[in-house]
Amino acid sequence: MSWKFCVGLLLGLTIGFGCRWLAIPVPAPPMLVGASLVVAMTTGYLLADRFMATHPARHHQDCGGPSGETKETRT
Repeated sequence: MSWKFCVGLLLGLTIGFGCRWLAIPVPAPPMLVGASLVVAMTTGYLLADRFMATHPARHHQDCGGPSGETKETRT
């Protein structure tokens, strides 16, 4: 387990504890279904990131980038 994960988890717990202690509306869904939705979205994001990292773009040569130039227009 990385130290960033531990710090993030500790920060989340601290924010949740502080919000409940000070009666501030929590910046996340307080229900288990809402929390499950956040976990599912995070898991989907991480899976898509891992998938995209292992599969390189097939049409990279067709992309123009910020200048709009493609490989064909440069030659």
